[in-house]
Amino acid sequence: MACKNDIRQKNITKQKNTTMATADFTTTIVVDQTPEEVFNAINNPRGWWSEEIKGSTEKRNDEFSYHYKDVHISKMKLIEVIPNEKVVWLVMDNHFNFTKDNSEWTGNKIIYEITKKGNKTQLKFTQLGLVPEYECYDICQNAWSNYINNSLRSLITTGKGQPNPKEGGFNEQLLHNSKNNKYETSPDV
Repeated sequence: MACKNDIRQKNITKQKNTTMATADFTTTIVVDQTPEEVFNAINNPRGWWSEEIKGSTEKRNDEFSYHYKDVHISKMKLIEVIPNEKVVWLVMDNHFNFTKDNSEWTGNKIIYEITKKGNKTQLKFTQLGLVPEYECYDICQNAWSNYINNSLRSLITTGKGQPNPKEGGFNEQLLHNSKNNKYETSPDV
């Protein structure tokens, strides 16, 4: 029980005293595919997020690591997996080399909620703890918006996503834009 309380306290700290749940980054997509197809695509982050993922990504207690060069390194654990309904990743460790607090995200939960809406399937993505007060918020919300709304959607609907390759790709564009201070609103990518 102490471990859960430590994680909860860490989430509260990382949210920087934000009390509105709506401040956490959320995006939603609706597709024609089944909840099972959406669930299977979520559990294949190599197919939509990045080719630089090592470890298992399918069942409860699986752990995997992600990195993009030395810019972003994180370790995730699947803490909730309900087939065709929900997947939750706990960010166990995180490092950004472009923020003053390079551990932003540590303790966050990344939540995928799948619901049937008539003859369509809705996927609601939330990063619980990714709030506007985070230094990485602009770049992170732009990245997640792309990966969920474009790459994951494409993997679900066509069978082919656009994961970030080992070199170049969307992460390279984000990094370039952030170095050129193009994040006052949203990037042109």
